[in-house]
Amino acid sequence: MSPFLTIPDRIVVAALIVAAGRGLRVGIDLPKQYLELDGETVLARSIRALAADARVKSIICVIHPDDLAHYNSAVASLPIEIARRLLEPAFGGITRQASGHAGLEALATGPNRPDLVLVHDAARPFTSEALVRRSIEAAYAKGAAIPGVSVTDTIKRVDAQGQITDTPTRRDLKAVQTPQAFRFDLLLKAHRAAASKKSIDFTDDAAVAEWAGHPVYVFDGELANSKLTTLEDFEASRATYGLTGNTMASNETRTGIGYDVHAFAEGDAVILGGVTLPHTHRLSGHSDADVVLHAITDAIFGALADGDIGSHFPPSDPQWKGAASRIFLECAVEKVKARGGKIVHLDTTIICEAPKIGPHRDAIRESIAAICGLRPDRVGVKATTTEQLGFTGRREGIAAQAIATISLPAVTD
Repeated sequence: MSPFLTIPDRIVVAALIVAAGRGLRVGIDLPKQYLELDGETVLARSIRALAADARVKSIICVIHPDDLAHYNSAVASLPIEIARRLLEPAFGGITRQASGHAGLEALATGPNRPDLVLVHDAARPFTSEALVRRSIEAAYAKGAAIPGVSVTDTIKRVDAQGQITDTPTRRDLKAVQTPQAFRFDLLLKAHRAAASKKSIDFTDDAAVAEWAGHPVYVFDGELANSKLTTLEDFEASRATYGLTGNTMASNETRTGIGYDVHAFAEGDAVILGGVTLPHTHRLSGHSDADVVLHAITDAIFGALADGDIGSHFPPSDPQWKGAASRIFLECAVEKVKARGGKIVHLDTTIICEAPKIGPHRDAIRESIAAICGLRPDRVGVKATTTEQLGFTGRREGIAAQAIATISLPAVTD
């Protein structure tokens, strides 16, 4: 097989990441795929690894039904370019085989049925782009292929009493890894057949394909593509890759509330959520008076328990006169990252009689998402009036409320 096999552009490649396990051998309550290495979860790192090859057009994670909140937190900080390829997660079964089958069925009924599929363990976050490329090429050339590395230790086969019964020749042995690579229809058909045999329980997808009668080939894996199974594996990876921070930190979820108001002044446009809306007036303030971004910024500071926008950017300081409010929000976002956290969700309500927010809602959502490095579906923007009551009802200004949900490494007292 050529190391640079040309694959037609029409070939659709998907990645399936199995992340439904409980990871009990690590020895803590949080499943290992949601533990952090250098401020990013193992699962997010694995997603990034497979997304490094642009030919992977869609990625689906198979998760435990109880882990949806952990999953949402883990993927919240992924770049938009990767998040757009991420499908809604599928829920796994009680076995590795059942989880793989669930992911394949979800891909089969999705909007863009793949030709090739890479099946990867969430607990292998150090997969290289070169290995992903070889996996895609192996699937296209062979139909079913898995990465493997030579075994350096002598292997003994033993019976139930611990007595050695055989010593296999090392040259015939490979330690196999993921991503395992297949033609999609081949693997789906094999899984469906295996699922009909209730007594069968395979621990990887290659075994399913073998059982169904398909030849499975081995291509070169990577020693660095190790699987994180125990606490010692995590600490060793931290040392090997120079990772900093609290490797084994579990996270806590926090929320903060923000509120801001600005009066109208003479002008012809208002700035809301970083978007300029034509209007009969502008909003008056020391900065650009973006009431939406101010409320969101305060909500994030509140979740951090780190003062408010006025304490970080006092209106008495002339350097903030006329400043773009995105500067304030970017500062709050960076403070979340500096503490090893991530923003999970933002929600804001704009209170005014005019201008009409509806026609600009999506633009405002996308603007806020871009500033915070989030997907737009993690930003809520709503609008309401006060039925002509109060200062907003008298069209004297605009108010905004916001709630920020963030995830931070838990601190033990």
